[in-house]
Amino acid sequence: MNKHSIRKLLTVGAVTTVALGGLSACSSGGGATEGGGVTMTFWQNSTTGAGKAYWEDTIAAFEDENPGVTIKMQSIQNEEMDGKLQTALNSGDAPDIFMARGGGKLADVVTAGQAMDISDSISDETKAAVPEGVLSAFGIDGKIYGMPTAVLPGGMYYSKDLFAEAGIEETPKTMDELNTAVDKLKTASIEPIAVGAKDAWPAAHWYYFFAVRSCSEDALAKAAETKEFDDPCWLKAGEEMQALVESEPFNNGFLTTAAQQGAGSSAGLIANHKAAIELMGAWNPGVIADLTPDKKPLADLGWFPFPAVDGGDGAEGAMMGGVDGFACSAQAPKEECTAFLNFFMQKEHQEGYATAFNTLPANQDAQSVVTDPALQSVLEAYNEAPYVSVWLDTLFGQNVGNALNTSVVDMLAGKAGAEDIVSAVNDAAAKG
Repeated sequence: MNKHSIRKLLTVGAVTTVALGGLSACSSGGGATEGGGVTMTFWQNSTTGAGKAYWEDTIAAFEDENPGVTIKMQSIQNEEMDGKLQTALNSGDAPDIFMARGGGKLADVVTAGQAMDISDSISDETKAAVPEGVLSAFGIDGKIYGMPTAVLPGGMYYSKDLFAEAGIEETPKTMDELNTAVDKLKTASIEPIAVGAKDAWPAAHWYYFFAVRSCSEDALAKAAETKEFDDPCWLKAGEEMQALVESEPFNNGFLTTAAQQGAGSSAGLIANHKAAIELMGAWNPGVIADLTPDKKPLADLGWFPFPAVDGGDGAEGAMMGGVDGFACSAQAPKEECTAFLNFFMQKEHQEGYATAFNTLPANQDAQSVVTDPALQSVLEAYNEAPYVSVWLDTLFGQNVGNALNTSVVDMLAGKAGAEDIVSAVNDAAAKG
């Protein structure tokens, strides 16, 4: 990984076009059938509601435009996706099209020869509408191995009504101000911060953001290359988090709370006004909307950037987040698979995606459909950010990322300190 893997770039490099419509049905790839058609398997992580319906409709539209091509979709729960996908890849039975989040996780798949280089198959339409910095989230050694669907920077989602009830007039800009807000929420008998630590990664996000505020861009870039925490800022990030944990800001039972499944999840606590704040990515408004009593977006949902830390080296306005997307397996029929990737990146389908998932589409031409006030705040901050780091567990790859996430949960459980997080990452990196 190079430094550009964490930078938000603005231009798109030259690549060759692939036609979107009127595909020949005579591909000889692994998806070819006896009747001359092509069947591809597709794994995505929306199991119910508008998201699943979106993919069903998009697949149907693609099949209508491309007679002889069939896509068989499998919906897999988000927390199960990485494990099931890794098993399928290792067994040689991978889906033709699968979720990809870039970073070290994708690099591991590419190194294993399991993902397709699509650099020469990105349409002119896609190139014009998607910034290079978004496409480069799926870049490995100068080649592109995935197509983005959404940009997902993180930050603090909160209930405006609960803030008002607690007498909080402005959103916190520093950790001291956040601590004051937590105290006011406690005084008002409101659980301050919801976190789904059962799933590990939501708890680890707190450390990630302390790192973005504590570490310089150069320190983030160096860690992306070495997968080691040898800059003092990584220890500072842990110490900042330790101080937060000791103030007991999280919901009751947070260690066994799920992130996104059911009313008792951290997102569900926000959706039902049982907690005031959740640190999460830009998919959160859609998840919350699905968990409100009326299954509609939370009317009082707001957003603010992760607060600054005293003495941190991170640039003001720097963000962290991910880019969700999809990749073709190395054995997929290239023409048909890359045509589908380009198809769902068209403006109308990206608008449908943003609406169905209540999120930020990767296609800039489709971002006008974003009307959720919280997401509009996220988009404004994202467009002004000096740089955006990829989620650390994605950036570092599965082995190091898992060690990091586990060590953060151990801290929350009182089993580890700031130095243990640094040691866990360095030990995992040394094992390769």
